[in-house]
Amino acid sequence: MAKSTPTKNSILNLNPNHLFTVFPAKNPRCSNPQPPSTHAFFFFTLVLASVLCFVSVNHFSNTPNISIITRTDHTGSYTPIFVASLASVFEDPSNGEKDGLVSLDTTAMVPLPPRSAVGEFWEQPDGEGYVPCLDFSLEYRRRSGVIANEKTRFLVVVVSGGLFEIRNQIVDAVVIARILEASLVLPVLNGDESEFSDIFDVQQFRETLKADIRVVSSLPSTHLVSWQTLENQIPHNVHPFWIRARFFKKLNEEGSLVLTGIESKLSRNLPPDLQKLRCKVAFHALKFAKPIRELGNRIARRMWIEGPYVAIHLSLQKDVWVRTGCLTGLGSDYDTIINAERESNPEFPATRSNISCPLNALEAARLLKESGAPENSQVYIAGGEPFGGDRAILPLKSEFFNVVTKEMLARNDELNPYKNRTAILTAIDYTVSLSSDVFLPSYDGHMVRALQGHRAYVGHRKIVTMSKNFMGQPQLRAKRRDRDVITFPVPECMCKH
Repeated sequence: MAKSTPTKNSILNLNPNHLFTVFPAKNPRCSNPQPPSTHAFFFFTLVLASVLCFVSVNHFSNTPNISIITRTDHTGSYTPIFVASLASVFEDPSNGEKDGLVSLDTTAMVPLPPRSAVGEFWEQPDGEGYVPCLDFSLEYRRRSGVIANEKTRFLVVVVSGGLFEIRNQIVDAVVIARILEASLVLPVLNGDESEFSDIFDVQQFRETLKADIRVVSSLPSTHLVSWQTLENQIPHNVHPFWIRARFFKKLNEEGSLVLTGIESKLSRNLPPDLQKLRCKVAFHALKFAKPIRELGNRIARRMWIEGPYVAIHLSLQKDVWVRTGCLTGLGSDYDTIINAERESNPEFPATRSNISCPLNALEAARLLKESGAPENSQVYIAGGEPFGGDRAILPLKSEFFNVVTKEMLARNDELNPYKNRTAILTAIDYTVSLSSDVFLPSYDGHMVRALQGHRAYVGHRKIVTMSKNFMGQPQLRAKRRDRDVITFPVPECMCKH
């Protein structure tokens, strides 16, 4: 895509006096000369602005049978998230950020607006009027004044795993800090070359949560801890009362507390305010670092400008096949390799009962066709290097000829700095998938669940799954105790307006 010239800045940098050289000079015999006509200047500026507007709009209107969906519901209202997403078509949303200014209307990761084309496959679901709604109770807000200024108790959390396992642990770390009325030290990433600031926007994290908890970069020198004593101290499915009863006294006496292994330890059924806090962290506070955001948005726009597209998250990595014991779809030679490695690892069960197998490329292609996707659909493949290389995705390419990956879309070695940074490459895939018009998951993993909830939160983007009864319409968490509010934000974090 050709780079656009900075027309706006060029106009602003012109000497205003040069704009009047097109008008005749005043009569030198006039004893009382007048300044150039303000009406003429206004007319010239108006004409120039109209030309620029026409060029910009015409640039994005050359694709036949494509249109921008201009409303997010059927009431004719424009939500702040939609307005922000429309603006992101023309410029990177991060360019408009200002230090210290945080609004829940604008700080969620902003996807590009959905697009429509001929065919039912591209139609977006009815959001039924559900929009983000994080209205905390009066008691929560009253306590916030004290908790957000706490300077004697500090919580340190060590997180590990893949990108979205890390994300889930950070979400719960904020909730635990709130329960314990402690300042949260920026989470420590264990077993990864990255630090928190390499993946997430620290400024965004602090500013968004400043009314909920205090976030600090490190422990003060008066609160040193012994890192050799780290241990997992939380059982599964605990409630706030358990957390407070177990740790508050110790934290109050020692001034600091270190926790590890908090993945999926908090109950999924917390009080309403803490559920909203989870959503606030996941959808607003945890924004990817600016370099990741900018690259992900550039790649997403390269897809978007060509028309609507579908993103498929294919879990075809070797470790997935070994862990699940499922057939790869690549033939007996490849299945033999997987079985041999599986048998050499006693931690894997001998059978694969109660294990859901990921879709291979052939099965994903069939599901897309059954769902009505035209063969010329743009298909973006998200996910790691597949076991079997190009052969693994050949069945998909044979059915849909416009199949691309981030490696194919990246330019000028844009991905080179991140070649061995799995978390960052995953974040780029996530950013492109969030903006897709349709999303098809092949496996129920952490990233898929994160995208399902995030796509609901930013406008109920369409999702195609094996279950035909779920196409992106609001899915209530209701009283399903096994459902995570981050994956199903309705009704705790979204309400009808």
